[in-house]
Amino acid sequence: MIRDILLLQKRELEKRLAEKYIDRRTPFRDGSTLIKVVLGPRRSGKSFFCVHALNKLGNFGYVNFDDEKLAGIKYYDEIVTVVNSLYNKPKYILFDEIQNLSGWELFVNRLQRQGYNLVITGSNSKLLSKELATHLTGRHIPMTIFPFSFKEFVNVASKELTQSEIKEKLSDYIICGGYPEPLLKNLDYKDYLSTLFSSIIYKDIVKRFKIRMPAVIEDLAMYMISNISKEFSCNALSKAVGCKSVHTVEKYLGYLEESFIFFRLNRFSFKLKEQLSQNNKMYCIDNGFIHAKAFKFMPEMGRLYENIVAIELLRQKLSNQNEIYYWKNQQQEEVDFVVKEGLKIKQLIQVCYSLDDIKTKEREIRALLKAGKELKCKNLLIITENRDTEESLEWFGIKGRIKFIPLWKWLLG
Repeated sequence: MIRDILLLQKRELEKRLAEKYIDRRTPFRDGSTLIKVVLGPRRSGKSFFCVHALNKLGNFGYVNFDDEKLAGIKYYDEIVTVVNSLYNKPKYILFDEIQNLSGWELFVNRLQRQGYNLVITGSNSKLLSKELATHLTGRHIPMTIFPFSFKEFVNVASKELTQSEIKEKLSDYIICGGYPEPLLKNLDYKDYLSTLFSSIIYKDIVKRFKIRMPAVIEDLAMYMISNISKEFSCNALSKAVGCKSVHTVEKYLGYLEESFIFFRLNRFSFKLKEQLSQNNKMYCIDNGFIHAKAFKFMPEMGRLYENIVAIELLRQKLSNQNEIYYWKNQQQEEVDFVVKEGLKIKQLIQVCYSLDDIKTKEREIRALLKAGKELKCKNLLIITENRDTEESLEWFGIKGRIKFIPLWKWLLG
């Protein structure tokens, strides 16, 4: 039975290797016999990234545990025996969506000790990180794959684009997001992402965590995606979705983050206790989900811009270990992003789609200058639609030099 299942998977794998592949910005880190762990949202291209990377390195075997026919399997060693037979004792073995295998961490750990060179992928950040920390400490290399960045999205064109064409691509990217499959196979984005969103909610969360009130977590997800980049508290959320238990809301938010749909930013403070007691902001891992699922037909362009920047900063955080926050003072003046490197504030970033309105421009600049003074940071940036300049500005004695850059240029930077 297992042989038949894996033989079918092998045929599917051969078809996938023949499909068009866009090189990802994430390098494949081949660390000898260390277990390579590739995390990221469902359908973001993790397995595609792995199979193409491994195909360049040599012979590899493949098992996809996101296959209902492998559910409840008990004899794990038989899988390895069949893989060795089908793939002629491969140099690497790729276990796809490993979190679906009960007790996977003990199985993988044992194979690693036996000398197998393993690559595993997963779509649940907390489940995997907890078990990795417990059982694979010092024996694994983590990598993260998100939907396409704008640079990868542009590279699909396979040609040099003019500035006008790049801006056109940005308009598509802001609305449709970067999920690879609808882009490469010319599928309807909205239908695809709406179905995927529901699948993640019910397959990766409701079913896995045996949630008794699925309507509450669905309402919570819909509320969050319709209020991207806005501050929230769990008390307010519990009232908004009609759930009496704040603890339940906190738990469900955690599940939504674990499944990579959302990620949150803390409000910045030099005092950790103060930081943890403040409200948070939530962002979505892909703008296409916002377009497909938000209550409003079209969210504000400014919020879509801000979400795109948040995703890109998260990528940077994962590659260079910077920390990301937002800033707000007692006067409710706000800076969208605080980038912290070690003990130092590296950069302050405002995102503003248009600065044509004088009041909007003054508000954004005033908050940025105030934050720059308070946090002792001179690297001030405003990301906007089309302004590309640098200016020395002053507000009531607070001076600073602010760089303005178009979103497309910053994303390709």
